[in-house]
Amino acid sequence: MNNASRRTHYPYRLPYPYVELLLALALLAALALALSQGTLPISTHTLLSELLSKWPPISSPTAITSAHLVLWHIRLPRALLAACIGALLALCGTVTQSLFRNPLADPSLIGISAGASAGASLAIAFGTTLNLATPLTTVWGISRISFGAAIGGLGAVLLVYRIATRQGVTAITTLLLAGLAVSTFVSSLTQLLSLFSDDTTWRRLSLWHLGNIQNATLTQVSLTTLILGGLLCFFLRSHRSLDALLLGTESAFSLGVKTQQLQRRLILAVAIGVGITVTFAGIIAFIGLMVPHCLRWFVGPTHKRLLISSALGGALLLVLSDTAARTVLAPHELPVGLLTTLLGAPFFILLLVQAPHVH
Repeated sequence: MNNASRRTHYPYRLPYPYVELLLALALLAALALALSQGTLPISTHTLLSELLSKWPPISSPTAITSAHLVLWHIRLPRALLAACIGALLALCGTVTQSLFRNPLADPSLIGISAGASAGASLAIAFGTTLNLATPLTTVWGISRISFGAAIGGLGAVLLVYRIATRQGVTAITTLLLAGLAVSTFVSSLTQLLSLFSDDTTWRRLSLWHLGNIQNATLTQVSLTTLILGGLLCFFLRSHRSLDALLLGTESAFSLGVKTQQLQRRLILAVAIGVGITVTFAGIIAFIGLMVPHCLRWFVGPTHKRLLISSALGGALLLVLSDTAARTVLAPHELPVGLLTTLLGAPFFILLLVQAPHVH
């Protein structure tokens, strides 16, 4: 594709690294806003002094202020986890759109969100039935609900992949249809479970399905950051192969890309990335669809730039969304997944209206 055609398809494209630098600065500003705003406002001076100072010694508890407790134990883990989850969702959305060669594709198409939702619903329902008031906690700080979500999401992805694979070959179209079928079936089981739940269990199910980052911990941040770094390195190493996939599977194979092996690795990577986000935050929709789609207008289709920009853009969007979710109606708090859906659904409709009709 020559420069003229690139300008035609991406009229807002900016040279490297303007978009990346702008997103990074905006993300830092959004994190500062998230740390300072809330029921207990924290001034800029207090915020800087807390972040630049060492943790107060345990032997002098009087030195620990309310601002310190709120910042280090509530807002900082929550803001960092929101940034990591947003980056993971946008990264996985970018790869999913390349895998399906569809700019409107979403990571939930492979069934992981529906499977995780069913796993979490079972954990909530049976935990309430068996009076398991204390969550099951592992060395990674994963609660019983999160553990159930991880198992359910992994099981759904494995089932979808098994259905779509014949004689070692995975058909992308079959993978999409299998994902839709499994998601529909599992979602119906989740609704059936909700139908027979009591009011308390039904409320817990509803809140989890709407997505939230209220219970973020630094342990969760550490694990999510580790997975984010690993997936980002893997995707960046595969950026040329991802570019080739945009030309089609046969064209990519003719260029020397081991398409079947690459598809399996990408599906597994997306499953891991989305799985950890659903495990710690519930269902947060449309981040993986909106962010890569918008950033293509400014950085173009090449994945070397698009992956980094999408990670920064996803982190920025979810940090801002989470800050708005807990401050707009303070002291009440909105589920952040509900807010992203309210933003994403009109965006998706707008894309469908503007898309060319196929006769």
